[in-house]
Amino acid sequence: QLQLVGSGGGLVQPGGSLRLSCVASGSGSQTYDIGWYRQAPGKEREGISAINSNGERMYYANSVKGRFTISRNNAKNTAYLQMDALIPEDTAVYYCAADRDLIAAMFRGDDNIASWGQGTQVTVSS
Repeated sequence: QLQLVGSGGGLVQPGGSLRLSCVASGSGSQTYDIGWYRQAPGKEREGISAINSNGERMYYANSVKGRFTISRNNAKNTAYLQMDALIPEDTAVYYCAADRDLIAAMFRGDDNIASWGQGTQVTVSS
């Protein structure tokens, strides 16, 4: 299990951008997939993006594909989620997460994940 610290949320106008960060610590952190889930009020938690350990494979939910970009810097033990063209429907609490095969978990719609960071609020509103 890893320790994850997420940051970067805030209030932004529709069409704006934000970048979330997730710093991982713990043994073998660079061998884990890292990504983000989000949960809007009254909705189920949704896996939106993940990246594998070497950064060569990514997963994006249809709801964010083409607008969000995930990346990681293993030298800094940090993953990033660049969120562009934000819309009000992106308003949610965003949680970074890590697991040995997070990409597969997101494809299954599974949120039984080994490691979670604290949530960060993203609000898209004019």
